[in-house]
Amino acid sequence: MTGSRITALGHYQPSRVLTNDDLAKLIETDDAWIRSRVGIRTRHIAADDETVDSMAAEAARKALAQSGLVPADIDLVLLATCTAEDRTPNMASRTASRLGVPHPAAIDVNTACSGFSHALALADQAIRTGSATRALVIASEKFSSVADWTDRTTCILVGDAAACAVVEASEVSGISPVVWGSFPDRGEAVRIEGTPPRFAQEGQAVFRWATTELPALTRTVCERAGIAPEELAAVVLHQANLRIIEPLAAKLGAVNAVVATDVTDSGNTSAASVPLALSKLLDQGRVPAGAPVLLFGFGGGLAYAGQVVHVPA
Repeated sequence: MTGSRITALGHYQPSRVLTNDDLAKLIETDDAWIRSRVGIRTRHIAADDETVDSMAAEAARKALAQSGLVPADIDLVLLATCTAEDRTPNMASRTASRLGVPHPAAIDVNTACSGFSHALALADQAIRTGSATRALVIASEKFSSVADWTDRTTCILVGDAAACAVVEASEVSGISPVVWGSFPDRGEAVRIEGTPPRFAQEGQAVFRWATTELPALTRTVCERAGIAPEELAAVVLHQANLRIIEPLAAKLGAVNAVVATDVTDSGNTSAASVPLALSKLLDQGRVPAGAPVLLFGFGGGLAYAGQVVHVPA
């Protein structure tokens, strides 16, 4: 085997839906104000007994069912999150325990909103080097647990979700080399810190960074993959804010691609947003089997990571 590919996807969202009108009962805001600034209409909020690992396990069960694999086939579990409730055991091992994966390497990845693309790259590299053969790459966030529900500039953004990709060894590579990096000197622009931890950000600084400096990086991802933006079937960016997604996608020049805008219904789910949006596009039949799709995560740290993947049947 000379590469790896995604063979299945699955996602999970809590049943509780929080609308903009619901938020207007908690803070000084309204539906029109929220839509005009971030494009979000609704978001899903986890129940008290729903945790990062329980949501991760639900998404992974769906992905495993699609793949035809069983937990014993998995030898690597990577879980991207920045909202883990505890330090150890980590969320990857807790999820593996819930699933019944017997003896995996179990690793958490915390690069905030770009976590899934980082974790996917690590799984691809582990499989290419023979350190693993089948991996679960999961992103799960209980973002509502770190929200400041008194701050209308940030609490309107957050949603909870999990999504999982099954990644297997393949004779033909279905995951391009990753383009990743960070701007650590500006990392304080997005924060989850304090006791209890609370999410805060400098929204205008993040907006300028995302819309002016990231377009060139998304084109670099395509170049590394050996594909022109015009050949992409879909563009799945971190679902941060519709006002970031739309100009960033436009500057890439992927004129024939479906642009994922799941943020309108799910809010900002941090690391989970990219695989969640991709899983939904496939469920909706909006991307042909085997088609090339750009994945690009960015946010806290200020970290970024992206690759082109060929979607499963």
